[in-house]
Amino acid sequence: MKSYRDLDIYKVSYELAVKVHKMSLNLPKHEIYEEGSQVRRSSKGVASCIVEGYGRRKYKADFIKFLIYAHASCDETITHLNFLKDTNINNKEAITGFIEEYEILGGKINKFLQYVEKDWRGGRDE
Repeated sequence: MKSYRDLDIYKVSYELAVKVHKMSLNLPKHEIYEEGSQVRRSSKGVASCIVEGYGRRKYKADFIKFLIYAHASCDETITHLNFLKDTNINNKEAITGFIEEYEILGGKINKFLQYVEKDWRGGRDE
């Protein structure tokens, strides 16, 4: 692994953040700046925390901390998506699909976190 870009959890989180961003711009006007803004920030936070943690991978505890933050941002994104699903008549199917994808991503982050906790050696070239 030469870069955070090689991590599956990064690739998935980035792609989802882009999709959620685009979807949120099609929300009703009052939601674009309310819940839309929240979901955009939390979804981008997942990928950002993975990148920041990877940048600190030499220090296992820091890497773990940022993976935990990424997982928390994933859960936060699911909450914002649920609010959008339950308060808007449009996009319910698309939003439900995003929720399912973020739940899968949360599981992947958790598995990677377990790997780092158990087997990570902390070298720069892992």
